Amino acid sequence: MKILKYHHMKDYSNMKIGGIAKELIIVEKKEELKDIIGERENVFLIGNGTNTLLNDAAIDKTFVSLKNFTQIKELGNGLVEVEAGLSFDKLIDFMEENNYSGLENLSGIPGSVGGMVYMNGGAYGTEIFDCIEEIEVLDENLEIRRLKKEDIHFTYRKTEIQEKKWIVISTLFKFKSGFDKLKVQEIKEKRESRHPLDMPNLGSTFKNPEGYFSAKLIIEAGMQGYSVGDAQISEKHPNFIINRGNATFDDVNKLIKIVKKKVKENSGVELQEEIIIVER
Repeated sequence: MKILKYHHMKDYSNMKIGGIAKELIIVEKKEELKDIIGERENVFLIGNGTNTLLNDAAIDKTFVSLKNFTQIKELGNGLVEVEAGLSFDKLIDFMEENNYSGLENLSGIPGSVGGMVYMNGGAYGTEIFDCIEEIEVLDENLEIRRLKKEDIHFTYRKTEIQEKKWIVISTLFKFKSGFDKLKVQEIKEKRESRHPLDMPNLGSTFKNPEGYFSAKLIIEAGMQGYSVGDAQISEKHPNFIINRGNATFDDVNKLIKIVKKKVKENSGVELQEEIIIVER
């Protein structure tokens, strides 16, 4: 493992906000996780930082990165084992190269495979759990074990992995054949035209409440384009908060609270964050 003391975390958040962490550990072997988690308090697993808002003050945490866990193994009959640190875009590329199908609707979503599995990421009617067979985790007892999909509780943007703070090490997928390249192109073009991908952001800020779309609720509350400091509700897609240059952690946090308050007042619906917020 590689241990970096008092490491600046700004570049580990897609929002380009982050302070100095007590330490950042780059893991090289999965067995190292037992010692890291067992010997330390305030441990936080940092993925690609695409949905993680970090405090820009001193952060009294040990951040753990699995960015070197990027192997893909083909096991035959459509079974593919993927390590947690692999970029999800690279998994889509691998699927195209090998004519696998099942996750095309998720193309263009930034983040790591482990991060997507952790929160049951999804889009356009597809969830990553649709193609999962097994997940290898480090559990709360510091045991590395493999769990069948049917033995894991998961719902919309939420999993037992998240609730119990397990660490995803690898995932076994079962894919069909017949990669839909046109679908991928269509979805990527849709994302580029509708999402503010040219600005630092954390993806969808709020979950869609049952029966509602967060973006529509935000528009109806008159919050599209509203800003606090350099943090702004995107004009392009109101469920995105963008950093116009020098947004702070407090700017984003205040903006989130204002939006939730205004939406509740206007519609009676209480929004819940989809992003992960690291306070201290």
